[in-house]
Amino acid sequence: MTKLTFGAHPFLLGFEQLERLVERTAKTASEGYPPFNIEATSENTYRITLAVAGFRDDDLAITVEDRQLVIRGRQGEDGTDRVFLHRGIAARAFQRSFVLADGVEVAGAGLDHGLLNIDLRRQVPETVVQTIRIGRK
Repeated sequence: MTKLTFGAHPFLLGFEQLERLVERTAKTASEGYPPFNIEATSENTYRITLAVAGFRDDDLAITVEDRQLVIRGRQGEDGTDRVFLHRGIAARAFQRSFVLADGVEVAGAGLDHGLLNIDLRRQVPETVVQTIRIGRK
């Protein structure tokens, strides 16, 4: 029995990248830290909020690599000799990824009270109707 993959379906021409995108998304879904929210702030704007308590803006990096939003955090040494009796606030490094659809771009980011907010904007493309002429050979 031959397995028919999603991208190989005869009615889905040119969607091979979609299958790779689904696989990449499945790999990043297993990440658990830091916790996050995603909300629609309007019809074409979104906000991702990550709980990054204890991180400064210098400890965080936000990049877009091949339609993938990547947020990395690494806390530097604070230079003090603090002795923790209990340490419940995570200070570990992290990387959290989100796959962005075509036309979605990062509009901005801000850090406020331990929450990293990343605003996204979707560009709505114009509807184009194209007429194809039939030629003779």
